[in-house]
Amino acid sequence: MATTVYHVAASLDGYLTGPRPAAGLQAAGPATGVEDGGDWLSIVDPASVGAIVMGAQTYRSFIEENPAAWAFGTIPAWIFTHHEFPGIPGADITFVRGDVAEFHPDIAHDAGVKDIGLIGGGNLAAQFLDSGLLDEVVLTLVPVVLGGGRPMLPVSNATDFAVLSGSRSHGPGLVELHYSFAR
Repeated sequence: MATTVYHVAASLDGYLTGPRPAAGLQAAGPATGVEDGGDWLSIVDPASVGAIVMGAQTYRSFIEENPAAWAFGTIPAWIFTHHEFPGIPGADITFVRGDVAEFHPDIAHDAGVKDIGLIGGGNLAAQFLDSGLLDEVVLTLVPVVLGGGRPMLPVSNATDFAVLSGSRSHGPGLVELHYSFAR
């Protein structure tokens, strides 16, 4: 069965993006949000995922910046949105509206034995966690404090302690933490 993994880069105070761009953020490595260019999406290895899930804002960053640079080839991508968007030529994209639990079995089927890579969008990741469908979080901490903005994981319910299954440092001051949720 596919493992659902939230890949996210966030500031030290837990935000994906701030109320305004932080000075020097681009020079620090992966940005902390799609408004900053989406470069942080490089933290996901397309070879490890069988399906990608993202929200409207993350997808919008792809089509506004450079749809020809779609990093996921023909990996099935599921976009949760209430908006109408164009597709990307050559990409396998499904646009959906509704509860994540309704679509999770189909997404898991697409992923096969590989991971479901959830990228961008704290609200979408929170829906997966609140529904009991988020298995792991791969968090890259970016050494900046934003003081507000879009939260990394705005859940409505507390969880038990996640288990730290790995960590590593990379880039200028970046730390990657890999957590698993006990089921």
